[in-house]
Amino acid sequence: MQQPAPSTSLPERARRVIPGGVNSGQRNVPGLTDLVISRAQGASFWDSDGRQYTDYHAAFGPPLLGHNDPDVAGAVAEAGRKLDLCGVGVTEGEIELAETLVELIPSMERVLLTSTGSEATFHALRVARAVTGRRLVVKFQGCYHGWHDSVSLNVISAPERVGGKDPISTGILPEVLDATLVLRFNDPDGVRAAFAEHGADIAAVIVEPVPHNVGCLLPEQEFLQTLRDECTAHGSVLVFDEVITGIRHGLAGWQGVSGVVPDLTTMGKAIANGYPVGALGGRADLMDQFSSRPGAPVFFAGTYNGHPAVVAAALATLRKLRAEPVHEHVFRLGERVRAELPGVLAPLGVPAVVTGYGSVFVTYFMDELPRTYEDLLANDTGMFVGYRRRMVDQGIFELPLNLKRSHLSYAHTDADVDRLLEATERAVREQLAAGDAVADLSGASTMGGAR
Repeated sequence: MQQPAPSTSLPERARRVIPGGVNSGQRNVPGLTDLVISRAQGASFWDSDGRQYTDYHAAFGPPLLGHNDPDVAGAVAEAGRKLDLCGVGVTEGEIELAETLVELIPSMERVLLTSTGSEATFHALRVARAVTGRRLVVKFQGCYHGWHDSVSLNVISAPERVGGKDPISTGILPEVLDATLVLRFNDPDGVRAAFAEHGADIAAVIVEPVPHNVGCLLPEQEFLQTLRDECTAHGSVLVFDEVITGIRHGLAGWQGVSGVVPDLTTMGKAIANGYPVGALGGRADLMDQFSSRPGAPVFFAGTYNGHPAVVAAALATLRKLRAEPVHEHVFRLGERVRAELPGVLAPLGVPAVVTGYGSVFVTYFMDELPRTYEDLLANDTGMFVGYRRRMVDQGIFELPLNLKRSHLSYAHTDADVDRLLEATERAVREQLAAGDAVADLSGASTMGGAR
């Protein structure tokens, strides 16, 4: 085995043995390719050179309580002292977590645990096709549901790719892409038209109730209700992908906010404050089709499903969310950001709108709040990416990739928000003064989300 030379830097060592030097496609950020993280705590992380960053990227959203929350870390350590993975039967923690999710999430009558959100959405579509005997799946432009082939298309698409099939990866069979219908978000007429033409062959509709993988498109109530009505009328399965919205936007997820209840719900991210757990739950008649119930026909497996450490993390996270004013705190800070950033940006003369929900915020550089992905094509990508790159130099980390949202946690403070506002004003001024548009480094035609 070749040993690295003593003088070789950590990034160079990483690139020698890890393709691109990172273990997920969107961790390799142009201009920040030498970033090595050494520590994380509360609202911050530190790099290997000791620089501190106030973190609003938050790993695409899991640490709602903040990084390395002591109660969650303590629960994981305690679980590790008495139990590890046995891979047979069930643990008391798995039972308690499933009971808690059934209690909290309106659509959930049964629950199965996975290791990632992508696995949860994969199994949701598999069971929908199995019970309906149908071929087609409906998804929406701008929504991301994981890395598996049937939904790996039409997330952040270049203008010329909107309206057609836009896979985010090569290696996907054309016949798999052909079995997915891509519709326009917040377009109830388009949904009704698709069901009028294809309803007898639509197995499932899967949607991020808030498409956070393109920042934040807030759903219109008529749109979500149309999904529910059309699926009910045609015998199709409605899947809410609440991997992002679930728990972060409320203990009942977006279905608790909207009152629209899907047939199946997928969850992950904030459910365990960053530990690798996903969940799929919903109607008992659908969930009972999985082979975790002896004799059931839809295969379901995963060596690490329900691992004691991640179950302990999820239970500790949910207990803290129910016992402490976490949502009140992050919602208040989020409202501060959304209310005060426009006043910071207006004197600069740059077109900008600030949107979001709860603890999520995003600034688009355009004239009007977007309703659909097509509206987002007006966003000034050079300004969006450029000002965020300049924020990094000030120790404020909002992911400098096009359309990516930012998050607040229970560990962020009003002082952090004050500094965010000041840094944003300075970064946008600097970007305007530079007079040269930053190249579109977002990889717009291929970029997806993160599970």
